[in-house]
Amino acid sequence: MAKENSFDVVSQVDWQEVDNAFQQASKELTQRYDLKDSGATLEFNKGQKQFTVQAPADFVAKQVIDVLNTKLIRRNVDIKSVKWSDPIKASGQSVRLVGDVQEGIDQETAKKISKDIRDSKLKVKATIEGDKLRVSSASRDALQEVIALLKENDYGIALQYNNYR
Repeated sequence: MAKENSFDVVSQVDWQEVDNAFQQASKELTQRYDLKDSGATLEFNKGQKQFTVQAPADFVAKQVIDVLNTKLIRRNVDIKSVKWSDPIKASGQSVRLVGDVQEGIDQETAKKISKDIRDSKLKVKATIEGDKLRVSSASRDALQEVIALLKENDYGIALQYNNYR
């Protein structure tokens, strides 16, 4: 019998890099001329895995998010892993936005990825294991075709491919 080759499809976040990006973005908010005295704040709750942006206007909040996204990208954290809420009106004209950092593949997305792999008619087997997906096949070429297929599609989350053996 042929040796089974496999890899895992996961959605992981390097929390140290997220924290570093938050620290850099916070520092830039205090130094940047257009944001220094605007009253905008950026907070990161590690326990709840959430960013909170409070700003005097929606436009300023978008600028703060843009600064944070730039720092995340520079630290190789995919910005798809942060899902921002709609602006919540706070006191006066100020707004609050909450960004949840998502890790792991939820069941619905895992089923969709598994269905797309089955529909590709490649000789591979996709198994959902908790918050990850294991793809296995006798052919390494088929596994690489699956990786290429998944990179073409957008599932709304950051995907990584590891444990390739």
